[in-house]
Order: sequence, then C-alpha cells, then structure tokens
Amino acid sequence: MSLLLLGGTAEARELAGILHGAGVPVVTSLAGDVAAPRLPVGQVRIGGFGGRSGLAGYLRGHGVTAVVDATHPFAGQITANAVAACAEVGCPLLRLSRPSWSGRPEAAAWHWVDSIAQARTVAGQLGSRVFLAIGRKSLGEFAGWTDRYVLVRVVDQPDIDVPETWEVLRARGPFPVDAERELLRDRRIDVLVTKDSGGTADAKLDVARELGVPVVVVARPPLPSGVGVVSSAAEAVEWVQRRRSR
Repeated sequence: MSLLLLGGTAEARELAGILHGAGVPVVTSLAGDVAAPRLPVGQVRIGGFGGRSGLAGYLRGHGVTAVVDATHPFAGQITANAVAACAEVGCPLLRLSRPSWSGRPEAAAWHWVDSIAQARTVAGQLGSRVFLAIGRKSLGEFAGWTDRYVLVRVVDQPDIDVPETWEVLRARGPFPVDAERELLRDRRIDVLVTKDSGGTADAKLDVARELGVPVVVVARPPLPSGVGVVSSAAEAVEWVQRRRSR
C-alpha cells in the first residue's frame, strides 16, 4: 500500500504517526499556507498539486493506492479536488473530519451563519469589541471595520492592511482556559466570531459561555457525497488496515 495523506490538522499528524509506526508507507501533503507548519512524522511534501488534474497526475505517477483527506473542515477546494482526482484515477478516498461543534450544549444559542459575509453582518449588530478567530485568509471581509476594536489571533501576519483600531496577536494554539478568560476580559470582548472548526474541546468557546459573550459561528461546507467519512484517527487507521489486508 502507498498512502497519500492530505494533512495540516492535528488529526492528520496523529494518523501519520500511527501509520508510520505500523510500517504503512505514507506521504503527508501540506498546502504550505503556514510559514512554519507543525510537521508530522514520516515523509512530507509541501505545496499544492495544481488542482484536480495535477493531483490525479500525482496519484498515477507515484502509484498511490489510497488517499485520506484529513485537511481542515473549511479546506473545501482541496477536498473537492481530492474527490474529483480520486474518482478519475479510481483511487479509494476517505475523509477524516473532526466532529462539529454543533453538538456542544450551548450551540443552539449561537448565531449560526453560512458565510463570512453573513458573519460580518451579524457580528456587527451584536457588539463593538470583536474577537475574530477565523484564520488569516478570511480577514479581508472585515477590513472595513475601522470604527471599532477588533482582536485578531493568527499564526502568520495578516496579508491585509490592518486598521489602526485592530490588535493582532500572533500565536499558535491550543490555548488554556485561564489564558482565554484573561484575554476576553482584558480586551472587553463583547462578541466572538469563529468557524465551526470542531474538535473535542475549545477554550475560547468555554470562556464565551462562562462570560455570556455572544458567539457567531460560520457553518461548515457540506461533506462530499459518496465518500466515506470518519471523525477520528483511530477510525481512519481501521479503514487503512482493511484496505491493506486485501
């Protein structure tokens, strides 16, 4: 078996470690969006494939026998390319997607929206001191917010002209609850905007619930149809081992 793992998430790193330890040949592909990414064990390639056709060519040229897409839940274009390329080549594909935050007890009280543009509209009506926890690429939609305090936390420097009323914190999570509580209180945050990145825990959401801060959440794009989906590295390992034993 020769496995291509589309990575960039904690789940992908966990899966790569397990498979590497089990002797499964795996190459983890990272998009290269982060200047200093956390690297998994094993072989790693960094950079895009050149769309669907480029990925299909890679699968053929490298004799890839299975693909696990463990990219971020909002990496929709990469997932779409993986679905199309694997269908073209006839390569089995599994989607590893961490559990949505929609199952959290307080999720029903959140302001769910379908796009960043909608998040901007709703958040603008809820508060004037905003914590944007949406990633660097989505900040452009909010660039016109020059009349309010905006806290942005990113790994790499934003690629937009940051308004003078904004504060940019460069940091990489996960973050402890105590630190998140201090951050939201110190900056007097009155609305949190985030994406449904998902996972088992998230301190900023815990603190928002505790402090009564409204939360605006961008819902995930739909999962691909006709593709198997699992929510944990352990389930992905089982899928790989079943294919390996055939």
